[in-house]
Amino acid sequence: MSEKPTPPGDRIAKVLARAGIASRRESERMIEAGRVTVNGRKIDSPALNVTDKDRITVDGKPLAEPEPVRMWLYHKPLGLVTTTSDEKGRKTIFDELPADMPRVMSIGRLDLNSEGLLLLTNDGAIKRKLELPSTGWLRKYRVRINGRPKDEDFAPLRKGLVIEGERFQPMQVSLDRQQGANAWLTIALREGRNREIRRAIEDVGLTVNRLIRVSYGPFQLGTLKPGEVQELKRRVLREQLGLEPEPPVGTARPTRKRTKKPPSRKS
Repeated sequence: MSEKPTPPGDRIAKVLARAGIASRRESERMIEAGRVTVNGRKIDSPALNVTDKDRITVDGKPLAEPEPVRMWLYHKPLGLVTTTSDEKGRKTIFDELPADMPRVMSIGRLDLNSEGLLLLTNDGAIKRKLELPSTGWLRKYRVRINGRPKDEDFAPLRKGLVIEGERFQPMQVSLDRQQGANAWLTIALREGRNREIRRAIEDVGLTVNRLIRVSYGPFQLGTLKPGEVQELKRRVLREQLGLEPEPPVGTARPTRKRTKKPPSRKS
């Protein structure tokens, strides 16, 4: 019995993600909510392949041509949540991004009380790819903890912990220096579980009181100040992400200081 041939084109959610509408998972939810039509027909399942000949609308608006992939480095300040909206009414990173930024998505998250490097992109497929554990990019953090720990206190983190039935992969931990009542560590890991470092430190009887992500794979926080954004050059994207060469998009501004968006402009 012969197998059915694979329909031409790409899955509709992948196409929406590539166009910068949302991540693939969020696009699937939009489809299931009846917000997407293909050739005039509302669809409710992402199990559909489309080509560039299909007419796609989202919330009644035609799908724009996919934009070239763009990425930015962002120094997330303390006190902002990494979501497009917050049920508690807290400020999000999208409230504080420069007003001239296009619609972007964060690659991974940093919690309210964490700061440092966040990657932003306009491309949902790249977001998904870089968040996958299989990508394996090392993420480094400068971590300040209360107390006077010894190096051997962190042996369980280096070995790998199980906390409430959840297994954490081994972390790289170095005890850098003691500063008064606090100690500074450098911690590197390849996963991005919720509050992973804080939970691991608590499990060995210590408390994190500052956490700064300083790198994500090959990308470094460097001298970016809190709230600043830096667009990555296309050459860097090609080298680090293996992207095909594309025409340059506008004029890249290396570093922009934070300017508040109007209240109505949320991502």
